[in-house]
Amino acid sequence: MNQADTLLAKLKSHAVKASRHSYSPYSRFPVGAAVFSETGQVYSGCNVENASLGLTQCAERAAVTAAVADGATAGSLGTLLIYTPGETAHSPCGACRQVMHELMADDAVVVSCCDGDELKTWTGPGYLPDPFVPESLPAFSSPKPES
Repeated sequence: MNQADTLLAKLKSHAVKASRHSYSPYSRFPVGAAVFSETGQVYSGCNVENASLGLTQCAERAAVTAAVADGATAGSLGTLLIYTPGETAHSPCGACRQVMHELMADDAVVVSCCDGDELKTWTGPGYLPDPFVPESLPAFSSPKPES
């Protein structure tokens, strides 16, 4: 097993374990995710649903948030693995892609896996080709008012 395969196996182990803690009474779709930092730390997360579905936290964002809460900085997160149950690997939602774009390294790899053999893999431009960036915000692009 090469180094990349070893890392993916480690991340999958963490993601599967995290999925067992999922709070998913509405979808009944327990998702887990694990992200690897430049310091070698693995952070995991699971989806946490809410009756007000817009308040649901995805596993990917939970893992990235755990890393940031522990001191990881924007751009310091590398490989992120998503585990979904069943025979189909699923892609991250748009909200997760936006958060990953802002907080993960430019050359980060995102991998989705499942109980079967299917793997899906993306890099930054592949998982979010036209991101919303800080420069899109008026506070970053408009001249400051004179006082």
